[in-house]
Amino acid sequence: MRLDPQAALALGLLRLCLAQVNFAPHFFDNGVGSTNGNMALFSLPEDTPVGSHVYTLNGTDPEGDPVSYHISFDPSSRSVFSVDPNFGNITLVEELDREQEDEIEAIISISDSRNLVAEKVVILVTDANDEAPRFIQEPYIAQVPEDTPPGSSIFKVHAVDKDTGSGGSVTYFLQNMHSTKFTMDHHNGVLRLRPGATLDYEKARVHFITVVAKDGGGKLRGADVAFSATTTVTINVEDVQDMAPLFVGTPYYGYVYEDTIPGSEVLTVVAMDGDRGKPNHILYSLMSGSDGAFEINETSGAISITQSPAQLQREVYELHVQVTEVSSAGSPAAQAMAPVTIRIVDLNNHPPTFYGESGPQNRFELSMYEHPPQGEILRGLKITVNDSDQGANAKFNLQLVGPGGIFRVVPQTVLNEAQVTIIVENSAAIDFEKFKVLTFKLLAIEVNTPEKFSSTADVVIQLLDTNDNVPKFTSHYYIARIPENAPGGSNVLAVTAVDPDTGPWGEVKYSIYGSGADLFLIHPSTGIIYTQPWASLDAEATARYNFYVKAEDAEGRYSLAEVFVTLLDVNDHYPQFGKSIQEKTMVLGTPVKIEAMDQDAEEPNNLVEYSITRAEPANVFDINAHTGEIRLKNSIYSLEALHNITPSGDYTWSLEVQAKDRGSPSFSTTALLKIDITDTEMLSQSPMYAFLMQTKDKPMKAVGVLAGIMAVIVAITVFISTATFWRNSKSNKVLPVHRVLRKRPSPAPRPVGIKWLKFNRTKATAKFVLQEDSPNEHCNNSLGRPLPPRTPAPPPPPGVVPSMVAAPWTVPTVSGSITPPQPQRSPKPKALGSPTQSALVSELRQKFENNVASKAYF
Repeated sequence: MRLDPQAALALGLLRLCLAQVNFAPHFFDNGVGSTNGNMALFSLPEDTPVGSHVYTLNGTDPEGDPVSYHISFDPSSRSVFSVDPNFGNITLVEELDREQEDEIEAIISISDSRNLVAEKVVILVTDANDEAPRFIQEPYIAQVPEDTPPGSSIFKVHAVDKDTGSGGSVTYFLQNMHSTKFTMDHHNGVLRLRPGATLDYEKARVHFITVVAKDGGGKLRGADVAFSATTTVTINVEDVQDMAPLFVGTPYYGYVYEDTIPGSEVLTVVAMDGDRGKPNHILYSLMSGSDGAFEINETSGAISITQSPAQLQREVYELHVQVTEVSSAGSPAAQAMAPVTIRIVDLNNHPPTFYGESGPQNRFELSMYEHPPQGEILRGLKITVNDSDQGANAKFNLQLVGPGGIFRVVPQTVLNEAQVTIIVENSAAIDFEKFKVLTFKLLAIEVNTPEKFSSTADVVIQLLDTNDNVPKFTSHYYIARIPENAPGGSNVLAVTAVDPDTGPWGEVKYSIYGSGADLFLIHPSTGIIYTQPWASLDAEATARYNFYVKAEDAEGRYSLAEVFVTLLDVNDHYPQFGKSIQEKTMVLGTPVKIEAMDQDAEEPNNLVEYSITRAEPANVFDINAHTGEIRLKNSIYSLEALHNITPSGDYTWSLEVQAKDRGSPSFSTTALLKIDITDTEMLSQSPMYAFLMQTKDKPMKAVGVLAGIMAVIVAITVFISTATFWRNSKSNKVLPVHRVLRKRPSPAPRPVGIKWLKFNRTKATAKFVLQEDSPNEHCNNSLGRPLPPRTPAPPPPPGVVPSMVAAPWTVPTVSGSITPPQPQRSPKPKALGSPTQSALVSELRQKFENNVASKAYF
């Protein structure tokens, strides 16, 4: 069906309008408990940490356009959350507190850049246990009568907790429930007096009780926590009338003197109500014992005499005083009774007086030895003290005034008269060396009299000395230094010991002993230590001595001190070379070394310096002054240069070297040194020469190597002989008795190529013959090489044994050659041709001679 043009135009316009319409975005509503959507009914705990991701806004646009998210708050409130506009993640940026703000209003919005949709949401803040209980209406003070019945309620405390649920419930209890008279109701905070307990104002007027309020606990940041608070309840106990009156200052004593006027006050008794909080009025009365001679003031308690003391019939009166409480209503209440003793005495008109054997005396003297036994009585003192008054007037105390703690006096309290005894209390303090005289004052002073009469007497004690001290050295050890060349009888040092005793007990006698004291003596009176007259000290033999000195008094009391004597080294030894004439072989570029020893004990006396005092020719060698190494001068680097320097054209030098110590005065020694010079080319021409050069300073090493070779040869020979013997013994057969035995001919002797190294108990130099050659002579010699021993075998036919002979050989040097005394023949002579082998052999020969005298290796 075809539409008319107008209908088609209308339809097109409708389609165009619909194409231009853009629908608004919207949030998803995911319901309660969801963490993404439009935050509908969203709640958040108040202990959520700041910075936490708490929610995700989630929505969509019908056209599928990208959306952005926003959140805003009322200007008067805090901006608690922030949102990521692209992803809708909401982050907590402010701390939450449900007790101040239990819900948060916010406006969330979603936008597709054309349309904006906003919604108002309410976020509930849920509770966490973050509040502690808090007591209200503090401070807590209660007034409680002391007669409150046990179990009564006496006070109530109240605490609140702003949290909800279990975190807001509060229970109460006492901090110290076992040592109190009170109990606490856990639910309502009522404080009660514990059953069976009572309050007593006279024992405790105030009680301080610590009450704890604790919530029920709950979650806080994922953990179970509980909070508590404390407060103090002050219980003031109120006094009630439940105690009888009490006398103060009992027992009561009074004195009436012979000159007392009637009506005078003798003494005053004092009483008070036992209930100190609300005391009643007190009245006094005399019940018995006064016989009309005394009366009492009923309000003040003052007791007075009513008659003259001369009229009184008794010396002592025992009064009974009664005190009565009067209640606020005026009726008598509780009563109490107390005795009062009144003594009739005369006047105090006599002071204490000291007496000796001849009457009154105020100075007593005594001589005694120091350090008497503890508790000893000073029997030389005859002292009596007396007071002629009667009763209390005759009572006085005795004491010693002076250095404390040395003596004590007995008795210390006297009535009328006593014999005075002085006893030693500190024996160590009675020391003649500290005090020659001890002076004390003996004081007697009345006790209960107003006059306090007193008197003194001097006690002077002269101390006598005893031998109570040990001689003591001024030091525990002494150190001395003397030169080793000190002559016999020289003073070393003086020791001093002091004995503070007097007389012969203070005289000190010195003696010396110990393993190191053989070379020393000590003067018995002065303490001077000196060497024995025959003593010869040597620091190189013994550098230090130590021994003991004794200081002894007349009774054998002594002390010890240790003495250390060090010998100072003196330069008394010359440097010594091993030999006065020495021969050395020098390879070009390698130094030779000389060494001298100085037997002195210390530096610089034993430090040696070396020098060349004479050389022929001169200007060829340098010497290291400290090590003794001798080198060719730097300008000489070949044998040709040496050949041109020497007048005779050879390679031998004679040097006079000097070894000088650094002591004062200095000592020196000279020695003659002969040096043969060769170079490394000659050294490498022969293995034998190389061996000799390597062992020229260690001849025993060469002997050891040769001994090892010989031992191996002997072992091989023994092994082969044994094997041959066993082989022949197995092949033997039984033969007739008449057997012809042929004697095996002896094999020809085999000379050994190193026979010149053998030596026996005779002088080793007999093996060598020195042949002088001309300086420029060149010799080609050969040395026969040794053959290993052969296995023993049946004798061969004549002429089969090879001849082991060697041609005569020599080792030429610039000074001579060494030739074995027996000629040797070698089928294959080998030319050595070394110009320095003779010098090496000569040097080894001298070293062998030194060692062979006491030890043989073959």
